[in-house]
Amino acid sequence: MDEAQVVESKDGTISVASAFVAHQEAVQDRDHKFLTKAVEEAYRGVDCGDGGPFGAVVVRNDEVVVSCHNMVLKHTDPTAHAEVTAIREACKKLGKIELSDCEIYASCEPCPMCFGAVHLSRIKRLVYGAKAEAAIAIGFDDFIADALRGTGFYQKANMEIKKADGNGALIAEQVFEKTKEKFQMY
Repeated sequence: MDEAQVVESKDGTISVASAFVAHQEAVQDRDHKFLTKAVEEAYRGVDCGDGGPFGAVVVRNDEVVVSCHNMVLKHTDPTAHAEVTAIREACKKLGKIELSDCEIYASCEPCPMCFGAVHLSRIKRLVYGAKAEAAIAIGFDDFIADALRGTGFYQKANMEIKKADGNGALIAEQVFEKTKEKFQMY
């Protein structure tokens, strides 16, 4: 491993210069290896007609836990994206709902739903290959992000988004207060 280079600046602060080049290269090689598996999974899903060209791999301790692809068409399930499918399968295989000791490699930048699933599963690291624009360019439109932020007109889905008010909102909010003693996530 390379020696650390200590650099002192004019203001007297000291920093360690890029001493871990070999480590950075090893991380890049490792990322490339697992990202390649995610891309292979994307091809596999398209080849067998299961869904769109998306793949995801969940890794723990440098070992593949699961390798999955988009299953939207096979399962007739619009939520069966590669990342969501991989997270579901990894949780089942490991017998837990949080994957804080895992990483996920996705062939494409996750949509908001998939990013939410990654976040909720507590995965410690996400590495993705293609930008969302690559998927959008062939017809996979990520318009939901703008709709949720209120920056886009949600016309493609012809859906109204409205927060309930009055008694509907009150009873929905009360479920959290009434169950907080009975239910804990972690």
